Amino acid sequence: MNAFSPEDGLTLDEAMEELVSAEDFLEFFDIPFDIPVVQVNRLHIMQRYHDYLTQAGDLDSHEEEARYNIFRQLLARAYQDFVDSDALTEKVFKVFKRNDPKSTFVPIEQLLS
Repeated sequence: MNAFSPEDGLTLDEAMEELVSAEDFLEFFDIPFDIPVVQVNRLHIMQRYHDYLTQAGDLDSHEEEARYNIFRQLLARAYQDFVDSDALTEKVFKVFKRNDPKSTFVPIEQLLS
């Protein structure tokens, strides 16, 4: 059961202001989750969720229920990314996107000049 209901007198944005953890978001949007997956990947899941929301563009013009469903779908997708994969493979954060310094080739001529 989700925590959002227009009958409560709160907007979706107001209700979401109370959420502080990845688990809060998953519970709010009624998304079943495996605790160990969230414990290991919480920051990655939330960043991927933020990225998906950014890609979705302006959602403010949608009705509350439609926005709730879109938010829920995007969070479920972000969570599933880390069920099916891992943080190193998904490369959510900039630190994972850098080239591996061990695999960088520098010709000896550059070192001597």
